[in-house]
Amino acid sequence: MADKRKLKFVHIDVFAERPLEGNPLAVYYKADGLTTKQMQTIAREMNLSETTFVFRRERKTENSKGIRARIFTVQEELPFAGHPTLGTAWVLRGENQSEVVLDLNVGRIPVKFSKRGNGKVFGEMTQKDPDWGLRHDLTNVTSALGVSIDDLDPESPIETVSTGNPFAIVPFRSLAKLKELHPDGAKMENYLATTDAKFFYLICKETSNAKADFHARMIFYGGEDPATGSAAGPAAAWMLRHGWIEPEQQVWIEQGIEILRPSQIFVRSGGTPEKPTNIRVGGFCHGAIKGELLF
Repeated sequence: MADKRKLKFVHIDVFAERPLEGNPLAVYYKADGLTTKQMQTIAREMNLSETTFVFRRERKTENSKGIRARIFTVQEELPFAGHPTLGTAWVLRGENQSEVVLDLNVGRIPVKFSKRGNGKVFGEMTQKDPDWGLRHDLTNVTSALGVSIDDLDPESPIETVSTGNPFAIVPFRSLAKLKELHPDGAKMENYLATTDAKFFYLICKETSNAKADFHARMIFYGGEDPATGSAAGPAAAWMLRHGWIEPEQQVWIEQGIEILRPSQIFVRSGGTPEKPTNIRVGGFCHGAIKGELLF
C-alpha cells in the first residue's frame, strides 16, 4: 500500500473584526502534486465557502508572476474570489512583509498589508478593473428573488459587474426587506442561467451596525456567504458609478449578520463615476487553526 501523504493546512477567519467571525478559509500552503480532482475532493471535505491550494515556484518566477494559488468551493474551481485571496496572502505573509502577490486564474492580484491604529494587520487587495454587463429587467429580478418591485431601490439599476466574477448588484430599499428575504434557490439559479451574472449581490444603505455604511447578503449553493470580497469589489465600482460613494471614499460593507458570522469588508474605488478603476477590497484576518490531512 502506498504511503499516505500528509497535507498541512491553516484555517483562518477573513474579513473578521475578531476571531470566530467573518468568513472561514482553509489554506493548503504546500499543494504540489495535487490533481484538480483531489483538490476538489479536499474542498468538499473542508465544507467551507472556499479552500485554497498554494503551489510554490522558483523565486524568480514568483517575483514576476506571483505565488500560484487555486481556489475551490465545495462544487467548483473559481477563477477569483475575494476572501480566499486576502486570506491566502495573509497566511503567506512574512513578518513585516508589506505585499504578497498571488497568481490566480484571473491573473496577478497584489495584496498590500499595513498596521492600523490598533496594531492589527490590515490587508487590501487590488482587483481587476470592472467589466460592465447586463442591466437587468426589474420585473424578472423581483420574480427570481420572490420580492415586490416596491422592495427594491427604484433610483439605481440592477447591473452585472465583474472584477473576476460577474455579480448582479441588486439595491434594496430597506434593511428590513433585505433581512427578511428567503429566496427560492432554484428560481434564482434558473434566472441567473439566462444572464451574464453568476450570482446576485444584494445591498442596501441601511445597516445593523451604526458604524457600517452598507449592508449586503450573498446567497449561493443553497446557503449564504458570510463575506464576499469578489462581489464587494464590483459593488464598490457600481456604487461609485451610481452616486452611492465618492472616488477614493473607503466604506464598510457589513455582511453575514443573518447567519451569525458578522463581517467587515472595506472597499473603495478610484477613477470617476464614468470610469471606476483601481478597485480595492480589504479587511482583517484572525486565526489560525493548524491541521494536517492524511491523504
